[in-house]
This record gives sequence, structure tokens and C-alpha cells, in this order.
Amino acid sequence: MTRSLNHSILDTIGNTPLVQLRRVVPKDCARILVKVEGRNPTGSMKDRMAQAMIEAAERDGRLKRGDTVVEYTGGSTGASLALICAAKGYRLRLFSSDAFSEEKLVQMAAFGADLTIIRSEEGRITKSLIESMIAAAKEASGEPATFWTDQLNNVDMIAGYRPMGQEIWNQAKGRVDAFVQAIGTSASLQGVAAVLRQNNPNVRTIAVEPSESAVLSGGPTGAHKIDGIGIGYIPPLWDPDIVDEVISVSTADANAMALRLTEEEGLFAGTSSGANVVAAIRVGRRLGPDRTVTTLLVDSGLKYLATYGRMLAARISRHPNEC
Repeated sequence: MTRSLNHSILDTIGNTPLVQLRRVVPKDCARILVKVEGRNPTGSMKDRMAQAMIEAAERDGRLKRGDTVVEYTGGSTGASLALICAAKGYRLRLFSSDAFSEEKLVQMAAFGADLTIIRSEEGRITKSLIESMIAAAKEASGEPATFWTDQLNNVDMIAGYRPMGQEIWNQAKGRVDAFVQAIGTSASLQGVAAVLRQNNPNVRTIAVEPSESAVLSGGPTGAHKIDGIGIGYIPPLWDPDIVDEVISVSTADANAMALRLTEEEGLFAGTSSGANVVAAIRVGRRLGPDRTVTTLLVDSGLKYLATYGRMLAARISRHPNEC
């Protein structure tokens, strides 16, 4: 089918494929459907929320032509904001860290963002690191003609994810029994779950977090290596009343599933996507083969090439140079 002309790159955000997993799913498991959000322009679902935050601020006058946008980010939000700001003509200042993938940092800079890197503790994602990033962005937001998107506290994001909920419902033809999503800000889980439950109040909602920092489950804060989730404390937008269950997944299990998705399903995604699928399969085995569990492949594996390189180093043989 021939696609119509898009007047802007922003018109290409959303309407991503929903794909059924085949080979990584055990026989006694429910049908597992994944939303392939790597098909968005920057390769991440965060394009949806970045557009929602910027356009809401434009509508109510918080953001004006000539202003500078400021944010703290683990990478994907920053790249998405950089895309939106490039398309709309805003300057963007971002505060991130070496704890996150090098590819994400490069992508932010490539879209024109002014990027400041805050050092981490041995490349680990911790509560203190997130707090340092937020503090730097808050300080920068005090400058004149500046708009701070402040993603952890910005409810405009939630509306940006509601269309994804309707896309999932339509693509699954109304066969959705559970929705599984890893928690960063918690906006994506809230936006999608609200729409799914409008269509069917019995849809179960399951949150996913790193087992090394399982604060939503009442555990202690800790360090982990799953980009984009697990900030080390309860996110300000977290609403436990909409969640039926919280599942914790280790960094090792998330990485292993991300590799399996690539090798066995041909779906190249990041580590938080691996965590989502691990949790979705756990839920699916409890529900049984006549049910459907949906989850998100939140971004593309192209954002994690160095991470994949380290995991796959033993498989890459190098021919000796001949003189």
C-alpha cells in the first residue's frame, strides 16, 4: 500500500506495528503481542511523550518561540525532545550521564542538543545519579526564556501515550487480557492502561522494575543496568491504584531476553524491552494459552550497539591480518 505524503517528520510518530511472538514463548503460555516502538522516528516510544509535552506547553503559553527547552534524561527522552525541538526550531539543553548508552548520547547531540554529561559510579544507574541530573536541569531552568519539561512530574506525557493504547486495542481486535510495561516515569503505563480499561475494565495492568532496585515492590534502592527504567525511588506520577501487580526482572535476564528477541524473533530492541517480555511471559504462563498479554518493545536495539557488542564479543571471530 502506498503511503501518503507527510508534511513533517512529526506526522510519522505512532501507528507502530503490533507483532505476535512465536519462538521465545513457551507452549503453555498466553499469546504475547509486542508493540514495536522502535519504528518511531528516533527509534523509541518516547517520541510520543516528547511531542505531547512540547505541544501542550506551546498551547498554554509556557513555551514560546525563541525559548530554550531544558531536561534531564537517560537518553531516549532526550533524543525524542531533540527531534521535536529540531523540527520546531527550539534550542535544547540536556543533562545526561555516562551510565547510559553511548549511542543515545550521540543521537541527542546529532539532533542539535547542547548536552552535558554527569559522571556516574562505575556506569551504574543509581538514585543519586538521577538526583544529580535533575538538580542540574533545575538550575539551568532558572535562566530567562527557558522551559523545563521536567518529565518525572509532567502529566502532559500521559496523554501522549493514550493513542498507543487505542492502537493496541484495535490491532489486537479487542483481544487483550493484560498489559505489561516497565516503569521509568510511569506515564506510558498510565496512558495505555487507561484506554485499554475503557475498552475492557477487566484488563490487568502489570508494572515491571529492575530486581536490583525493586522499590515499587517495597525493596531497597540499588544500582542496575537497564536503561530507561528504575530511577531508584517511587516516581512522582506513580499510581499504585491502577496496577494489579509489580514484577521485578534482573538486568541479566533482561539482557538475555533482548538477545533472544533478536536471534529468535528478528526483533532488535533494548534491555528494558527484554525485561518487558520476561515479565509478559511470566504473566502469560499463569493466564494460559487462550489469553492475550500485550507489552512494549520500547525502543530499537540500534540505541545499544555497544552493549550488544559486549554481550556478543565471544561470538565475533576476527581473521588474522596477513602481510
